[in-house]
Amino acid sequence: MSGKVVRIGGASAFWGDSMTAAPQLLASGAVDYLIFDYLAEITMSIMARMRAKDPAQGYATDFVAVTLKRLLPEIARRRVKIVANAGGVNPAACAAAIRALVAEAGLGLKVGVVLGDDLVPQIDRLKDRLQPMEPGAAPPDRFMSANAYLGAAPIAAALQAGADIVVTGRCVDSALCLGPLLHEFDWDLRDFDRLATGSLAGHIIECGAQASGGLFTDWQDVPDWDNIGYPIAEVAEDGSFTVTKPAGTGGLVSVGTVSEQLVYEIGDPACYRLPDVTCDFSAVRIEQTGENRVRVSGAKGRPPGDRYKVSATYLDGYRAVAHLTIGGIDARAKAERTAAAILKRTRQIFARLNLGDYRASSVEVLGAEAMYGPHATQAALAVREVVLKLSVSHAEKAALDIFAREIAPAGTSFSAGTTGFFGGRPAPQPVVRLFSCFIAKDALPVSLDTDGTARPLSLPVIAGDDAGAPAAQPDRAALPAGPTKTVPLVRLAWARSGDKGDDSNIGVIARRADYLPAIRAALTADAVQAWFAHLAEGPVERFEWPGIHGFNFLLHRALGGGGIASLRNDPQGKAYAQMLLDFPVPVPAAWPL
Repeated sequence: MSGKVVRIGGASAFWGDSMTAAPQLLASGAVDYLIFDYLAEITMSIMARMRAKDPAQGYATDFVAVTLKRLLPEIARRRVKIVANAGGVNPAACAAAIRALVAEAGLGLKVGVVLGDDLVPQIDRLKDRLQPMEPGAAPPDRFMSANAYLGAAPIAAALQAGADIVVTGRCVDSALCLGPLLHEFDWDLRDFDRLATGSLAGHIIECGAQASGGLFTDWQDVPDWDNIGYPIAEVAEDGSFTVTKPAGTGGLVSVGTVSEQLVYEIGDPACYRLPDVTCDFSAVRIEQTGENRVRVSGAKGRPPGDRYKVSATYLDGYRAVAHLTIGGIDARAKAERTAAAILKRTRQIFARLNLGDYRASSVEVLGAEAMYGPHATQAALAVREVVLKLSVSHAEKAALDIFAREIAPAGTSFSAGTTGFFGGRPAPQPVVRLFSCFIAKDALPVSLDTDGTARPLSLPVIAGDDAGAPAAQPDRAALPAGPTKTVPLVRLAWARSGDKGDDSNIGVIARRADYLPAIRAALTADAVQAWFAHLAEGPVERFEWPGIHGFNFLLHRALGGGGIASLRNDPQGKAYAQMLLDFPVPVPAAWPL
C-alpha cells in the first residue's frame, strides 16, 4: 500500500447552498478535489422546465456564472480538480458554458462531460424497457424528465482522459467522490469493499455541512454557524477515510455529526444499492481520532445489480399555497375555522362552475405544532400567534385562480386578528410527481466528451446477486431488572431524518452503547408507526445498525406524496427525527440521566 491520501471537499449539498463553501475549501489548501452536488428530484423537474423554455438552459447556472467565474484562476493555480453534477438535464450546455469561461480567462483547463443519463430524447425507444419500482405502476403518458442514476466509472474515465473539470447530469451523489478515487487509486471495479467505502466517503460529504455540524441534534454544541466548515474526506488507498474540515472554521466534526450523516436517507443499511456496488454499512465504525477528526472504516461491498435506477417526473395538475397570520386569543381555533370557511366557499363556487372538487387539501396551523398532531403540547395549542398555511391541489388551473382570489377576503370577513397576507395572491404552480423505475444497464449508452466531441464509453456491466446474506443480528442485551423512570429519547440518542420520494427514514444512534437495550425495547416498528400515525400511511420497518449502536426506521408513504407533489409544510421529513426525539423511553431509575 502506497500511503497515498486523496483529499476531497464537499462544496455543495444542493442547488442553492452557500457561496462561501467552495472558496473556504479552496483557500484551506487541504483539498485535491472539490465535489459539487446540485441535484434532487425537484431540481431535475425545475431544470427540465428551464430547458423547455430555452434549449441552452437546464443546468445549475450558479455553478458557472458565480462559483467558477470567481474561482477559476485559483483552481488552476492550486491544481484542484472539480467534479459536479451541475449539468442537470443539459450537461452538454453546461460544459459549453464552462469551456467559454475557461477560454475567456485564458486558462488551459480541460473540461469533460458525461452524457447518457437523460432518457427523454430516446424515451420512445426505451419506454417499454422501463421496469416500475412499485409493482403494477404504469409510466406516465408524457415525461417532464427521466434520468438514470449513473455511477462513478464515467467520471473516472473523464479524469483519466485529462479532465480538470468534470460535469455530469444525473448520477448517484456518492459517485462524485468515488469517481476521483477510482482514478487516483486505480481500484478494480470488482474490489467491492473499496468501492463501498469510497461510496460511503461520498455519502458522508456530499451533503456539505450536514457532516460538519449542520442539522446536528446537539445544535447548541456547534460553534460559529456563520462560518461553518465544510467537510473534507481524507481517503487512504484501502478506502478508509478521515472526515475533517478546514482549520479556523466553525462547525463540528464528531462521532455524533458523522454518524447522523451516515444514517441520512438510507433504507436497509446492510443493502444500500448503488450502480457500482451494493454496500453493507451495518458494521461501519466511527471513531474520534482528534479535534474535528473522525475516522470511518468497515464498509463492505457486494456486486451491484444489472439495472440503473431511473427517476422520472411528470405534470399532474396544479397546486397553490396561501398563508395568513392570525393573532389573539384562540388563534389556532380561529385559523382552523378560517381554513374551513375558505375551502367550503370555494367548493361552492366550483360546483356552480362545474370545476370539480380539490384533489387534496392541507390545513396546517404553524406555531401550534401542527406537524405533531396528537403529540402537540397544551401550551402550543393555546398559542396567541399563528400562521395558517392552506394548501390545495386541483386538476384545473382555473379552479386555483378562484382559490387565490378567495384568500384575501378573510381579512375582513372572518376572524379578528387576521393579518400578514404575505406574498399576495398565491400563484398556481404545476404539481410535479415522481415516477421511479429501473432500466437495464445495457439498454443505456453512455458517452464522454473531453474535447468537444462525444464518443461512446464502453462500460463493463458488472453485476451479481446484490441481495446478499441477511445482516448478522447483534447480541441483544436485556435491560437491568428493577425500578424504571421515563426520559425522552433525546437524552439517549442522536437522530436524523431524510426522504426518498414519499418515504422517510429516521436514523437513531445511541449516545452510549449501553443505552441500546432501552431504545430497542421502546422503539419497536409498531411504536414508531403509532407515533407517526397522523402522517405515515404505510408500514414502518426497523433495521438494526450494530456498528453505530443504532437503528434505522423506514416510514413508507409518510410525506404526502413527497417533494413538490406534497402539500405539507415538511414534504421531506426534515423534522421527523426531531419529533421522534420526544418519544418516552423507560430506563433504569439508577441511570444518571
